[in-house]
Amino acid sequence: MSLNRSEKEAVINDVTGLAAKAQTLVIAEYRGITVADMTKLRASARSQGVSLSVLKNTLARRAVNGSSFEVLVDQMTGPLIYGFSEDAVAPPRWWPISRRPTKSW
Repeated sequence: MSLNRSEKEAVINDVTGLAAKAQTLVIAEYRGITVADMTKLRASARSQGVSLSVLKNTLARRAVNGSSFEVLVDQMTGPLIYGFSEDAVAPPRWWPISRRPTKSW
């Protein structure tokens, strides 16, 4: 589903606001994860203070321009999930690297 110009501007403004307040941004490829597992990830992230979103990479790149996360622009390719947090240690504390919720994740 494509977004019209005003919807894209709204997404960019929302993500720019998140980036301005955030101390941490985690990006990861989500290929192969089911909708149910993604829902569980989002719920667990929210409980730890991490705003987890799937974004169009072009919009994410535009949103982080001028922020401290601009250095990640070259990495923003492929199917990515973005985790913004105002707490610098929340994403590493939450990120389920060692306790993978699915076989494909």
